[in-house]
Amino acid sequence: MNRPYLRLTVFVVLVLAALALSACKANAPAQIGTAAPDFTVSSPDRTVTLSQFRGKPVMLNFWATWCPPCVQEMPEIVELQKKLGDKVVILAVSTDVDEDAYKKFTATRTQGLLTVRDGDNKSNSLYGTYQFPETFVIDREGVIRRKFIGVQNWTSPEMVDYFSKL
Repeated sequence: MNRPYLRLTVFVVLVLAALALSACKANAPAQIGTAAPDFTVSSPDRTVTLSQFRGKPVMLNFWATWCPPCVQEMPEIVELQKKLGDKVVILAVSTDVDEDAYKKFTATRTQGLLTVRDGDNKSNSLYGTYQFPETFVIDREGVIRRKFIGVQNWTSPEMVDYFSKL
């Protein structure tokens, strides 16, 4: 093999590797300490954009009606919202494809809670979230501060205190 061809081959391989790494990094899930990826979810009754809550702490919960742990923790999330009032925005994003199941569930179980349905799973994919429930705490400046995976005791004194101090 001649030397110029070898150099060109090595150069091409290095360029392709760099491009592949940058593409992977661009699609990396949201991480603690980084800006929360913005998204908009629209439905016939409302449109919600995460950035509209800038200036307030946000608890972003990804859930689904077909997810038993999600259903289990939903009453505590509703109760936490009642306790916190307007100090913290709790945004519950359902990943349900089935709009009827979502509507039936939210009609009776999420009063006082801001919920939207993202059946295309675009918002949760920005966060690298595919197993539910997963919850992100986003500060007033739009930076992810915490991530909770699985069911939490949202109404425990420690949680209420944590969210009250945000």
